[in-house]
Amino acid sequence: MSAAGREGVAEARRDAASRSVAVLVPAAARSEAGPTVDVSLVVPLHDERESLHLLLEECEAVLDDRSQDWSCLGVEAGETPRWEIVFVDDGSTDGSFSRLRELAERNPRVRALRLRRHLGKAAALSVGFAEALGDVVVSLDADLQDDPRELPRMLAVLASGYDLVNGWKRKRHDSAARVVASRLFNLAVRRLSGVELRDLNSGYKAYRRWVVEDVRIYGELHRFIPVIAAWKGYAVGEIEVAHRPRRFGRSRYGWGRAFRGMMDLVTVMFLTRFDARPAHFFSLPGAFLMSVGFAVLAYITYLRMAYGEILSKHPLLMLGVLLVLAGLQLFTSGLLGEMLAAHFQRDDASLIHERIR
Repeated sequence: MSAAGREGVAEARRDAASRSVAVLVPAAARSEAGPTVDVSLVVPLHDERESLHLLLEECEAVLDDRSQDWSCLGVEAGETPRWEIVFVDDGSTDGSFSRLRELAERNPRVRALRLRRHLGKAAALSVGFAEALGDVVVSLDADLQDDPRELPRMLAVLASGYDLVNGWKRKRHDSAARVVASRLFNLAVRRLSGVELRDLNSGYKAYRRWVVEDVRIYGELHRFIPVIAAWKGYAVGEIEVAHRPRRFGRSRYGWGRAFRGMMDLVTVMFLTRFDARPAHFFSLPGAFLMSVGFAVLAYITYLRMAYGEILSKHPLLMLGVLLVLAGLQLFTSGLLGEMLAAHFQRDDASLIHERIR
């Protein structure tokens, strides 16, 4: 193990012995505890020690630039927005959290959280979103491939009437395998979901606060946030952003993650299209299988009645019985799903976008 790795492990052991349990409090409940923040940057990371101070310097240079037009955040000309950066360490072992502690001591706008173990990017983003204080939240990766200089453009597009803006990396500085896997994945998602975004794998996104509070993510569903948000009725847009070569470490994305992403797509499709009507997902295929099974059994019955035996059709008889049983299971699963959906139906008030008196 490298020296950085040993330092990270030792640090984890020290903190495990001394830390208290952190309680996440929604931003609305924390509003009286601190000043209002215009924009929060949420940065999930795993073993990115070398890049953290550089990312902070770049963010400071952009967000503290008085020559920028920040009117999209309600900031007057010549002023800068009130901002914070929330780093979420997803179980790093290279001493990343030690570096974050140093940065937080030097800069009061730096906040750092560490998960108890490596739980994945979705968990890190979920924790970061819950901790963010800003009216606008921006997520970006810690590997320096997302350029903070794109922030003013992204925020301006968000202010033009969108609830979520996705960063589209047209020219990617990644390996050929990663580019191909990403493009195939995005093509499949566009075809199946109907959401016309060209880079769902991008971690560079800007959100209104109500989006991150409403969209719940787990597993590896973070890449599907725009799809889920669009299904919920939020205005989702896209803007081309610069993508830079990776300076430190190596990418963890590949064909394995692309395959898992396709499996997660099935989950998202069910959650977005059939969560309130699960019978449409289960019962219709079940009814089809039952119909085919009954047709096969009717044919076997005809042979029995016409010829007194079913000759060599025993495998066909087993197939008919199997189809009927499988269809019956799917059909009843759909009915049970409808009962659960009716029992746990969401409050319709949460679906209202605007009200007059």
